[in-house]
Parts: sequence; structure tokens; C-alpha cells
Amino acid sequence: MELRYALLCLFLLLTSLKLFALEQVKLPVINIEQSSVALDEFKIGYFIDDSQNLGFEQARQKPFGVTDNVTTLGTNARVTWFKLMLHNRLSQAKPLFLHLPHAYHVQQIDIYEESGQQLQRHEQLDLEQAANNPLMYRGTVVYPLKLAPDQITTLYIRSHAYSHQWFAMTLMDGENSRRALVSTHYDIALMVGMLLALVFYNCLLYFATSKKENIYYSLYLISGLVWIALSYGLVASVFNAYGSSVFMLNLSLLTMPIFLLLFMTAIFETRKFYPTEHKALQLMLLLLLATLFWGLFDISAALKPASSLAALMMLVTFSVSISLYRKGNPLVKYFLVGHSFFVIFNGIAVLFYKGLISPSYLSSHGVGIGIMLEALTLAFIISYRIKILEDIRASQEELKRQAATDPLTKLYNRRYFYSEADYQLKLAGRNGEAISVLILDIDSFKQINDNFGHHLGDRVIVALAKLLKQHCQGAEMAARFGGEEFVILLPGAPLNQALQRAEQLRLNVEAMQLTADTGDKISCTISLGIAEVEIATESIEAAVKRADHALYQAKNSGRNRVVANSSAGDQGVNTDIEINPGL
Repeated sequence: MELRYALLCLFLLLTSLKLFALEQVKLPVINIEQSSVALDEFKIGYFIDDSQNLGFEQARQKPFGVTDNVTTLGTNARVTWFKLMLHNRLSQAKPLFLHLPHAYHVQQIDIYEESGQQLQRHEQLDLEQAANNPLMYRGTVVYPLKLAPDQITTLYIRSHAYSHQWFAMTLMDGENSRRALVSTHYDIALMVGMLLALVFYNCLLYFATSKKENIYYSLYLISGLVWIALSYGLVASVFNAYGSSVFMLNLSLLTMPIFLLLFMTAIFETRKFYPTEHKALQLMLLLLLATLFWGLFDISAALKPASSLAALMMLVTFSVSISLYRKGNPLVKYFLVGHSFFVIFNGIAVLFYKGLISPSYLSSHGVGIGIMLEALTLAFIISYRIKILEDIRASQEELKRQAATDPLTKLYNRRYFYSEADYQLKLAGRNGEAISVLILDIDSFKQINDNFGHHLGDRVIVALAKLLKQHCQGAEMAARFGGEEFVILLPGAPLNQALQRAEQLRLNVEAMQLTADTGDKISCTISLGIAEVEIATESIEAAVKRADHALYQAKNSGRNRVVANSSAGDQGVNTDIEINPGL
């Protein structure tokens, strides 16, 4: 019994001391002693109205604590009274302007001007009708007042916030007021502009790649830029829009992490490769979606735990990133860099919004800075992933090319030749054009190998292949069928034109010379067989066989010559046309 009595007495004593301390807090008076006034650092009083319905006479009697003119009081101070005492020590009246630069994000502002213990003026600003209110300018409440000489004027400001009590006031004369109003939001406009550029860039990437992570990233960027533009006053400044309907855009604070989680599942393919981490991301995603659904009906209540939810989201995503890094994901190290910036700056912002650290540019703009840094890093990740995919595609194309080409001459091989030739044959039939095949063989190639070695023989083959590449035009195609045998496809060339091309090629080869290791000049000749494809009735393989028959005749006729195999039509009789050397 005695112990309970002692504890009760101690509680009453501590409560009395606390109340006494509050009552003894003396609010500093701001002295106006110069004609130029631009005050952005001073002390003000504050009182949190937990009931949210105190009137002016009741509130002014309450004990006010002392805080800075730029302050944050968290989510439990939705209705707060602020007090400012001004003493004009000049000999004449001084007109001033009170600025409330964060007024765009509150629900209602009331300003009471008191002089000589008498209420002189009361202005009420409901943000639902703020667009046409003369006190509102580009999201900033500008309250004009005129201080009588050598007199104290007290201002009481009632701020009714939707969720977080983030408050600021400055005091300045007319000239400085105009400068302050003109020079606002350039940094925020720059952030939003950069994010818009990234959105446009990612939309182009999506149309080029059809990767869903580009869509998630673009939606993440759009959510981020909406929240930045809204929270830092750009929406109010540009569109002169306020109130609960605009405040609903704060749902972007929830859609932003939702799209970030979706981006992570897509870019890291967690469903396919990392099932445990995927489940963690999915659970966090469900929690955010539930909060988003809640916010559609009561956004103020849904945003109250938003800071704690953001902290949990950062913990989950960071933990998942560490896990993926340990498992060797090649992209996650870059994500960790950007996400570390996001976590650090958003962590500072969470402490600021909860009222645990003092306001500064870094703390009040932490979310925007974190979003920007992470957005740039995510853009790099997307570009880097595209590079990886392009490298894979290039290596696959290289494998396809190697499978389709002869390793020594880099000409197409037999398999690719027939595949492409069939396609060209279909085009020729569709367009009513002729198409011919030319097959050639190096004369007495075995003697070159026997007399000068296989190394020189390979050089001859490579030199001939280079000449064939130079000889081909447009859709024409040269291929090595094996050994010293080559085939050329001549789309659009009838037999007489193919004969001319073949003879020109024979002369070019005859004029070609190579120098052996012994210093001897080596030359060679070729024999060629030609056939024009009977497009309506004949395949490429059949035409090559006819051209090969003509080549056989050219070899037997003394080599270094061109022979064409011309079908006689329905009788099936072949007539060979020979071009002898020197003709």
C-alpha cells in the first residue's frame, strides 16, 4: 500500500514538473530591426491538438513547445498550432509577408493575427477551394501583415495535415518575398524532367525488346515522378491544383515500391531461378497491394504506416539483393549499388517524416534523391542486360554463321547454299526471272599440292574464294562444295548472261598469280559448267547436276574453259555449249 502511494506521488510530481516546464518555456520574440527582412531560421512555438477541434481561444491558452521554423512532427500531429511573436523595433510601420511554402500538402490552414491581446484578423484557407484564393501562390501561402511601430504582433497558424505534419514558414519583406516566389522548384523540375526522359527511353526499349521489365521500370519511374512533383510542390506550382483529389496522387508512394518489386522479379527472373527470394518479394508485394487497396478508401489512414512500410520494404528488397549476390547473379551487384542509395536516402527521409531528425534539404528531399539515384542505376542495369542478351545473340549468330560457312575460305557451305538457293528459286518463280548455277573446279590442283605442298594449295583456294566474293553482286552467292570445287548462284541471270560472267571469271583466275615460298610464281586455271534452272519443273539440285555434267565435259575437253548445259525441253535432250579459251 505504501509502495503504491509512493509511486502515485512520484507520478504526480513528474507530471507537475512536466507541465511546469512546458509553462515555463518562453517563446523567443523575433525582433525586426532592419528595413531588409529575409528570415529563414528562427524559433516558433507549437502545440499538437490531439482532439483536432480546439478553437482559437482554447488553443492560445495551451502551453506551446519550441521548435524550428522548418519542422516535422510525424503522423501523430495532424492538427498542430504554431505560434510566432514579432516585435517591430523600427520607428515606422513595417509591411512583411509570411510564407508557408509547404501549404499545398495540407487540408486546411488558419492564420490568426493578434495584437495587444486582441484578435485583429483571421484568414482561413481550405485547400479544396485554394485555387482561387488570393493568399495562395503556386502552392505557397503568402500572408501579408503590417507591423505597427514598437509593438508585438503574435501570429497563430493552425495546420491541419492529411497525414504527415511537415511544416515550414519564412518571413520577409516585399522584395525578398518576390525573389523567393520566383526561384522555387527548379531542382524538382530537373528531377521530374530526368525521370520523364528515362520513361521515354524505356518505352522505346520496350518496343525494341518487348521485355516486361521495361514496362515495370517505366511505371516505377512514373510513380516516382508523380510523387516527387506532388510532394515537393511542382504540381501545385504548375497546375495550381490542391485538395483531397490531388492528395490521392500520394498513392504513388505505394505504387512505386510495387513496380520496383515487379521489376526485381522480372529482371532477376526470381520465379524461375530463385524461388525462396521470389516468395519473399511476393509476400511484400501482397502487403503493399493490400495497403494500396486500403488507400483507395482512406488514404490518410493508409499513409500513416507508410514510413514503417517503406522501411520494411527496403529491408526485404535489400536482403533479397544480398541473397542473389551471394548466389552469383551477374546483375544484382549493380542493383545493390543503386538500391543502397535508395535505402540510405529513404531511411533519412523516413526518420524525417516520423519527426525523429531535424529538417534539412537532404532529409526533406531524401526520397526524391533516392529515387533519382536508383532510377539511373536501374537504367544502367537494363542497358547492361540488353548488352548481355546482345552478346548471347551475337554468339549464337556466330555459331550459326560458322555452321553455314566453310572454315578455310569463309564462303558458304553446301548445306547453306541449297537452303538459300531454294529461297531464291521461289523468288525467281514469283517474279518471273531467270536463275542460273555455275560450278567450277581448279585444274590440276593435285599437282600444285604435290609440287609446292598443301600450304600453297590452301593459299590458292583462299585466293580463289576471295576472287569469287568480289565477282558476286547483289543476291548472287558463292559456296565451297568441297576440295577445289565451288558453286555460284546467279539470280536474274539467263544462260547467255551466265556464260559471259563465267568467261570473265575464268580470265580473272587465269591472270591471278601467287608467289611460292621458293619464290616461284604460281598460276592456275579453272574449268566451269553452267546450267539455267528450269524454274517451273526443275530443282536447284537437278540444275547443279546438269552444271556438273557440263563441268565434266569442260575437263575432258582440255580444261580452262566454260561449258553450258542447255536443256532441250520436252525431249529431255541436253545440248552442251562450249566456250573455248581465247574466244
